[in-house]
Amino acid sequence: MRQGFVEPGRIGRACLALKALAIAAALALGTTGGAHAAPAPEKQQLKFGFIKLTDMVPLAVAYEKGYFEDEGLFVTLEAQANWKVLLDRVISGELDGAHMLAGQPLAATIGYGTSAPVVTAFSMDLNGNGTTVSNAVWEQMKAHVPMKDGKPVRPVKADALKPVVKAYRAQGKPFKMGMVFPVSTHNYELRYWLAAGGLHPGFYAPHKGDIAGQIDAEVYISVTPPPQMPATLEAGTIYGYCVGEPWNQQAVFKGIGVPVITDYEIWKNNPEKVFGVREDWARKNPGTHKAVIKALIRAAHWLDADGDANRMEAAKIIARPNYVGANVEVIANSMTGTFEYEKGEKLPVPDFNVFFRYHATYPYYSDAVWYLTQMRRWGQIEDYKPDSWYFDVARRVYRADLYAEAARELVAEGKLKASDFPDFAAETGFKPATADFIDGLTFDGRKPNAYVDQFAIGLKGRRKL
Repeated sequence: MRQGFVEPGRIGRACLALKALAIAAALALGTTGGAHAAPAPEKQQLKFGFIKLTDMVPLAVAYEKGYFEDEGLFVTLEAQANWKVLLDRVISGELDGAHMLAGQPLAATIGYGTSAPVVTAFSMDLNGNGTTVSNAVWEQMKAHVPMKDGKPVRPVKADALKPVVKAYRAQGKPFKMGMVFPVSTHNYELRYWLAAGGLHPGFYAPHKGDIAGQIDAEVYISVTPPPQMPATLEAGTIYGYCVGEPWNQQAVFKGIGVPVITDYEIWKNNPEKVFGVREDWARKNPGTHKAVIKALIRAAHWLDADGDANRMEAAKIIARPNYVGANVEVIANSMTGTFEYEKGEKLPVPDFNVFFRYHATYPYYSDAVWYLTQMRRWGQIEDYKPDSWYFDVARRVYRADLYAEAARELVAEGKLKASDFPDFAAETGFKPATADFIDGLTFDGRKPNAYVDQFAIGLKGRRKL
């Protein structure tokens, strides 16, 4: 078992330095066993941050399987208290990079919340989230959920939650739900699901100093750190939440809540986390950045290899306290191709976690555009922006060019095949238009304003609060 999640002492630093010098010398002499040996990375000792979620696993695998070391990198992985602390520490330079919410580099770059240019050249996964409600709320929802053979017809739509929310409001009780961060996928997915069911999740108005996101809200959404979600639900502070695994399955195991829908059912194969670094860090350390991306690509490939045959091993790795620190069974409940809704209702969801297939690691511009459209829809971007603005931000933040460099090098080294990747010569960075959303609306990343204009609930056109 590898160790190294505490700050190395004097002896540890000396060993790392000797290994770094040895690898650098081998690379300089071309003795690493390949004709495509790259120059030594500019920075070899690195510290990366993560949040205790299943989808941090590419970082853990890259460390545990030696992929970072193969690239001449000596990495410390360090859990962070919450998403704000994580982003602040990347911006301050305390962390070289981190497991990030896909919206974080975009929001930081455009100046929403924290203002600092952040880029990503690696998408960490697709899907992986769920929305859970308390047992009491679920019992009330069930009266409005279509059933077949005594089981809910899935996907469960927020239409079934609407009368429950109405009843709470009639009693003078605000209906409260949790999500992990204002620019998180979880916030946008929860809002999407609620709005598709006719429930208004509220607007942001940063130009008025309102960053709560509860203007005109019928459901009040607030931030709760992921590991605290089950306890906050159990305490009755919130009535439901949207979060990544294993914190939905934890509610099932503890008997305190019921996951009602996965994000796969809200938007099939939606992009989730990314690996982010400061833009100036990437510019200063291009060789190091490429080496990191290469190691992460190999980790993602391992996670989806041979029909997900490695998933149980991966679950055991991240169950350790220095990673996610949850029960292996809880992690495996969703990571190995199933998902448990009500206790005992375990259904096959083979793509609940996707790390490599479907070109999951490629940072598509259209993924960035979708996040930006949701920021606009809910008022985080308060003014109308032309389509060209969305494209410019996407290309600046989602560095598909850097990903392609890393991928080509892996192919040249014989570690992966060209067929494992998009055809970079023809790839535009925009996925085909898709209607794989719970409301059936079509998203075309090439037409961001036309997409936003489709929604019955949300800002559109030149409307400003």
